[in-house]
Amino acid sequence: MSFRILIGVLLGGTLGFAYYKIVGCPSGTCPITSNPFVSTIWGAVIGLLISLDKPKTVKKIDESNNH
Repeated sequence: MSFRILIGVLLGGTLGFAYYKIVGCPSGTCPITSNPFVSTIWGAVIGLLISLDKPKTVKKIDESNNH
């Protein structure tokens, strides 16, 4: 596992839990923010998705100059 992915998951989970604590859902009807475990897991998944490697671009070779 890459260090960047680990940091992304940990940071996302921390932010998910912080969102639960700061914003939360006092009525308990919100499916994500009413439960600290669910909001932490959602944050970790979002952090994972953001921290994954982006596809590398391939330079196109101009073959018109090659005879």
